[in-house]
Amino acid sequence: MPEVSGQDLLVEVKAISVNPVDTKIRANVSADANDWKVLGWDASGIVKAVGPDVTLFQPGDRVWYAGDLTRSGSNAEYQLVDERIVGRMPNNASFTEAAALPLTAITAWELLFDRLAVDTSNHPDKASHTENAPDTLLVIGAAGGVGSILIQLARQLTSLTIIATASRDESKQWLHQLGAHHVIDHRQSLSEQLTGLGIPEVSSVASLTHTEQHLDEIIKVLKPQGKLALIDDPQSLDIRALKSKSLSLHWEFMFTRSMYQTGDMVAQHHLLNKVAELMEEERIQSTVRSNFGSINADNLIKAHELIETSKSIGKIVLEGFN
Repeated sequence: MPEVSGQDLLVEVKAISVNPVDTKIRANVSADANDWKVLGWDASGIVKAVGPDVTLFQPGDRVWYAGDLTRSGSNAEYQLVDERIVGRMPNNASFTEAAALPLTAITAWELLFDRLAVDTSNHPDKASHTENAPDTLLVIGAAGGVGSILIQLARQLTSLTIIATASRDESKQWLHQLGAHHVIDHRQSLSEQLTGLGIPEVSSVASLTHTEQHLDEIIKVLKPQGKLALIDDPQSLDIRALKSKSLSLHWEFMFTRSMYQTGDMVAQHHLLNKVAELMEEERIQSTVRSNFGSINADNLIKAHELIETSKSIGKIVLEGFN
């Protein structure tokens, strides 16, 4: 049983979800000699014990979090996690529904509001997306976990016109349901499809997958002084073409705050609480699409295999231990 210290919570894990980072760490990172490495960076559960410096939680609290890439993961019955990157679970969510959101919600929130610096003062209650030439956001590869919550946050908290990309009918229907104003096909010319919509240029691009394949089209459709944010890991990325338009490039990695113990690390606690409020107000929904059953090796293998096809929609969750 892990022992708490400092600002750590000991959490009894109730449900988890599986993300691309799980498959990447499994494939590329080895455990230390004579040790093991526990994967998993998305969980919901109950606080069982708190460290002496904890001020935000107490035993019995229901919590959700993505954890810390440098520490033991959430594919375990009990896990230690720093309180500053933990939020309270929404009151109206099950453990399964909650486990689907932390990593992707943090990623989407930081990408939108920290990296792209999207303005939240003109949310839909104050401005229509068809008035005053509003800013436009193109989300590439939007049907996965990050895109599924990013679309909802952008629709609920900003006045952006949101154009999402997907290639399958099921994915397109999912994105319309979540709030995208337009959905186009990333297998075809992005610029031609945007022109067909009467939106030849966009203010910002959130590229969630295959950025290197779309880079030329991204640069073509971005307005001068526009912004590109990405989360994937291109083998190479020639960014010299960004110069003539003074385009800015932003990389979002939600583990940065915990890995480097940044001074604003507690921001993730606060943003998870804000997301919980949005769920309780029924302004956003969980992005669960597949429940693979109990948390065990066989089900985790199946989840990793589906993630690696790059064809999953929404989030894959597992709940409970045999």
